Amino acid sequence: DGETFISADDLRINLWNLEISNQSFNIVDVKPANMEDLTEVITSAEFHPTHCNMLAYSSSKGSIRLIDLRQSALCDSHAKLFEEPEAPGSRSFFTEIIASISDIKFAKDGRYMLSRDYMTLKLWDINMDSGPVSTFQVHEYLRPKLCDLYENDSIFDKFECCLSGDGLRVATGSYSNLFRVFGCVPGSTEATTLEASKNPVRRQVQTPSRPSRSLSSITRVVRRGSDLV
Repeated sequence: DGETFISADDLRINLWNLEISNQSFNIVDVKPANMEDLTEVITSAEFHPTHCNMLAYSSSKGSIRLIDLRQSALCDSHAKLFEEPEAPGSRSFFTEIIASISDIKFAKDGRYMLSRDYMTLKLWDINMDSGPVSTFQVHEYLRPKLCDLYENDSIFDKFECCLSGDGLRVATGSYSNLFRVFGCVPGSTEATTLEASKNPVRRQVQTPSRPSRSLSSITRVVRRGSDLV
């Protein structure tokens, strides 16, 4: 509506008006009477792009709640709950940790939501709460290393996600300055890994059959000395 915005912390979501800087309105509060009973926290929240009465927030238990501000002032109940059913026999010590959602984003048209947990990106249709319409494996190769990642706290790292303006692709970050881009139209097999680097020439280009070294490439060899083989 161009007048309000939300902010969120672990336990609450507040609604703000651009004209009122010293006061907000609490619309979601998940804080239990006894903090020892706390089982999940809010991890991300976002307004619907076209309906100012709707917003979604995610939790550390891997669920997304869609709420309608027209239903009540304090949104204790959700309009829809999105979470993926757990596969039988798949539960482990790490299941709940890696299910925690670190970021959610609405598509530009508001029909779809994108969520990011530790291992995957998931695309949801807000009209279908039975499960995601697409799941993209971001770094599945880390699954055998979950124990090590837990020991050094890397398993609690948070990653963000986004959708392209045309809604045809989704993207998210990974480790080693890499990010993954996936095509999300039905039947798409697009999956690209890109590197965010301030020094794009630092990787050695594969030598052609008849190498013709430019002055700049020779200079790099001299500077790096024995770094290049």
